[in-house]
Amino acid sequence: MASTAERIACLGQIHKYLKTVLFTDSAGAVVQFDEYGDIHSEFDILNWIVYPNQTLHSIIIGQYNPRSSDQLMINETVIRWSPTFNQTPHSACSEICLPGYRKSPRVSHSSCCYDCIPCSDGEISNNTDMETCFKCSRNEWPNAEKIICMPKIVIYLSYEEPLGKSLALVSIILFVINCLVMITFIKYQNTPVVKANNQDLSYILLISLKLCFLCTLIFIGHPVEVTCLLRQTIFGVIFSIAVSSILAKTTIVIIAFNATRPESKLNHWVGSNLFNYIVLVCTVFQIVICSVWLGTFPPFPYYNMEDEVGKILAECNEGSIVGLYCVLGYMGLLAIVSFIIAFLARKLPDLFNEATFISFSMLVFCSVWVSFIPAYLSSKGKYVVAVEIFAILASSSGLLGFIFVPKCYIILFKSEMNTKAYVIRHHMTTYRQMEK
Repeated sequence: MASTAERIACLGQIHKYLKTVLFTDSAGAVVQFDEYGDIHSEFDILNWIVYPNQTLHSIIIGQYNPRSSDQLMINETVIRWSPTFNQTPHSACSEICLPGYRKSPRVSHSSCCYDCIPCSDGEISNNTDMETCFKCSRNEWPNAEKIICMPKIVIYLSYEEPLGKSLALVSIILFVINCLVMITFIKYQNTPVVKANNQDLSYILLISLKLCFLCTLIFIGHPVEVTCLLRQTIFGVIFSIAVSSILAKTTIVIIAFNATRPESKLNHWVGSNLFNYIVLVCTVFQIVICSVWLGTFPPFPYYNMEDEVGKILAECNEGSIVGLYCVLGYMGLLAIVSFIIAFLARKLPDLFNEATFISFSMLVFCSVWVSFIPAYLSSKGKYVVAVEIFAILASSSGLLGFIFVPKCYIILFKSEMNTKAYVIRHHMTTYRQMEK
């Protein structure tokens, strides 16, 4: 058996011999190898046809000329395929990969064998038989076929969609109801029901609730710098006015009842400006919290591209989440204090004692905002805004409904109770019962 060296020497001799070969073929063309063993002659490409009687026939379908710029030329129209083929057979073992797909080589197969797999999320291919897919930019996302990159859809709570329209409509309806209640109080301002528990505080509370209903409209629409700055701060300050008014009302109930005792030292507080100071001080403290928040890490518009695939969430970044929780926590503190005082004063013998109604309103208020925090943290995009709007509307409605609806009922449907004579008779009856 010949060794490897001998075989290499033999191949070298053959190569040396081929370089000297020169002959003329049957067509009269000169065939000659160059020094590298390549042939520079022109060749015909034949299509051989085998007939049923086993005879052969050839058709020239093209040429191969290594000296021409177009080395290979084939005329597909003259090719004759076997009747078993209904189209031109593929030379590869795989189909063509369409746009939206890429080629994935098959393991342990030749290079012409591959699988066509869809482009990954966020990628496209816009041609056939592409080796790789191209990634879209951050602001774009592939279409359904993964052929082109399209701008991502910007998502936010708008007035055009049903959810935004519904919340805006509810806000307007509650605002109108609040206005009707205030008109009723102004019309009957000289009656005992309206005068009870400080008439001025009732007006302050009604106005602040009216603004609470309207402030929800700032939350709807495309977030911009101004609305992001105003959303939480205006809401926080207005709600602080409302809750501090309720705190002042509950304080009035306690002081007014205890001031009727002869030995009480609270007489000089009745009719004073103490209750207006309570509202002022509590509101100013909330304004300070909001000012520090806006002065350090204020909210700003933000395009969130991570939470939802293929979408851009236009939202307000709160800047400092601590600032938001301080605003909410302060309101919660005022509400809890108001609830405790109102709960303690709920059974005081006063005809128009609203402490019981305030207790229920504060209970609803606290329940809504305790439920709001986990719902707020678990929501995304426009539903975060919708959850907060719902919390504002629900808690404001609770205050309006529990505190003012019972009074309106007496004014409109129990007018015999809303007289000075009825109040005097009630007080005299209560005084006799206390003496017994």
